[in-house]
Amino acid sequence: MQPKPIRSLAFVVNDQKAGAPQIAEALIEIANASGVAARKTSEFPLPVDWLQGCDACCVIGGDGTLLGVVRECARLQIPIIGVNRGSLGFLTTYSAEEICSQFPALLAGNYHTTSRSLLSCSTAPGQDDLALNDVLIKDERNSRLVRLEVYANDELVTDYYSDGLIFSTPTGSTAYNLSAGGPIIHPGAEVIAMTPICPHTLSNRSIIFQHDVKLRVYNRAENSSLLVGIDGQRTLVTRGETPVEISLSSVRLPLIQRRGYEHFSVVRTKLKWSGGAASDAQK
Repeated sequence: MQPKPIRSLAFVVNDQKAGAPQIAEALIEIANASGVAARKTSEFPLPVDWLQGCDACCVIGGDGTLLGVVRECARLQIPIIGVNRGSLGFLTTYSAEEICSQFPALLAGNYHTTSRSLLSCSTAPGQDDLALNDVLIKDERNSRLVRLEVYANDELVTDYYSDGLIFSTPTGSTAYNLSAGGPIIHPGAEVIAMTPICPHTLSNRSIIFQHDVKLRVYNRAENSSLLVGIDGQRTLVTRGETPVEISLSSVRLPLIQRRGYEHFSVVRTKLKWSGGAASDAQK
């Protein structure tokens, strides 16, 4: 289906990133000249319903800035345009040069929308959240090891004595999961990766679970509380014997990408894989 022109656009700008305010002003000027209604904020977290009525949300900053708007954009099904002013920028895929040159065409509907999986995480009734990258479970005190028992659809997987566990979406596989030795997963895959952090059993490795798995994680360490981190942005509270429950959410996040976007071209560039330039030259 042909993407619709963008007529109302929200800008979320991280003023701490070099050049971000200037890029925002340039894009707002282009939007106004194209008859697009624009609003801008640097407030985090976003005010409730601030995005209501927008056709898209343009995030200017790093991946952390984008992760801060995921929950609200997913709830309202508002696609995100990510402009990178951070470091790696796997999520904020537009460079400053690309977005400024391509913005008029993008506003006119010349873009591609992809849909990314989200993790649903719950620690108790009313204590739940969505993650685009990952859910981190570790001891509340960072210096302590934790013993975690994992079940997949009521089947015992094993118990882990480690620094913690990372549950990752394919999108988040290039984040903390990758740093902990986990696999790189194509963002179109419908799976969950579980990667232990510094496990005391050397045979413990990442496990890839199917799309419909329901995971439960129990804290089996005495006199300890868990920290459950959501995308490195927020934490959930754990209570007693109640397990942490993780699954793929029925809600997905729409992301806007330029036409011709190639995932592994981005991976080669960001991770500085050798041979990328030669391979590209052969196309």
